Amino acid sequence: MAEKRAPHQRARDAAQERVIQTARTARERGSAIKTAALDMPWARCAPARLARETILSGFFGPVMAWYVRRRIEGREVFAGERPPVVFVANHSSHMDTPAILRALPRAWRQRTAVAAAADYFYRKRWVAAAVSLLFSTVPISRKGGGMDDGSADHLHRLLRQRWNLLLYPEGTRSRNGSRGKLHSGAAVLAAAHDVAILPIFVDGTGDAMPPGVNWPKRFRAGRFFRRQPICVRFGPPIRALPGEHRNETMARVQAWFDAQAGNAPSGPRRASRTATARDNGPMAGVGSR
Repeated sequence: MAEKRAPHQRARDAAQERVIQTARTARERGSAIKTAALDMPWARCAPARLARETILSGFFGPVMAWYVRRRIEGREVFAGERPPVVFVANHSSHMDTPAILRALPRAWRQRTAVAAAADYFYRKRWVAAAVSLLFSTVPISRKGGGMDDGSADHLHRLLRQRWNLLLYPEGTRSRNGSRGKLHSGAAVLAAAHDVAILPIFVDGTGDAMPPGVNWPKRFRAGRFFRRQPICVRFGPPIRALPGEHRNETMARVQAWFDAQAGNAPSGPRRASRTATARDNGPMAGVGSR
């Protein structure tokens, strides 16, 4: 009798597993739809862009110039590139976003949206509205599969409207300076719209404003406090090759980041080499992830 019941039991178990999987998929689908619905398109209208530029340049720029001394490298790449592009950057600080936005040429900055974690910045409507206005953020899921089942419709729409998109493909800030695995969403978006991935290496922001710190800081050098040196480096555009899998595209992006890591020591360790360097201008303040 036990042997006869076993196939029926296995069938019931399989049916229950299918029901559970269907429910899980429905929940994930609902979450994806909710993420896209959190977007605030009003933050990309002309008055909002004007307000954002005024705040970034007129307030955050001078304030942050007190704390950091920045260097920008590779801006010549914009002379030969046309928008839209998908920017991808490493991530170690809330300062990364304003540092990148201030380093972009103004025309590019005013047409760049920044992907921000929906579960972090969009839980409260007033916070979502603030970061949307200040940094032109758009919500994105960090749970994986964030490019599927309509959850990225708002991102595709932005690229069709010739907005650039800044992504942090690690998904979260580094706590120890190391880089995590790059998710492949940037490659999916770039391939779907036949646009380039433009990598950005940011160095020094993790020392100036590490995770857990709500305001940037100077570092102590003897009896004085000095500005933290940071660097924003733009890399060459990377395009998906015919027949190339998205993971292969991201592997080439990862290789570029790996090549930068040994060339840009962070924070106070490089202060002696950069303290007298020419300041390329003010940088804006808080980050958006």
